[in-house]
Amino acid sequence: MVTDTVVPLNVIVDNIVEMNELFADVATGEGLAPLLFLVGTVLIAFSLGVFGFLTLGSVGSLFTLD
Repeated sequence: MVTDTVVPLNVIVDNIVEMNELFADVATGEGLAPLLFLVGTVLIAFSLGVFGFLTLGSVGSLFTLD
């Protein structure tokens, strides 16, 4: 029973490691690739922060008495 879950977890961990290596190759690539990678990362981080803040605000407003 334990080996049924260990194999998919090993595959997932191996895929994450391989993905990090591929992203590192792109991030240190030639030309504008590092700049595009950085801009994409900033856009994703900003949008996650905004929507996270809005979600926390809406959850907080559920529990406040007005």
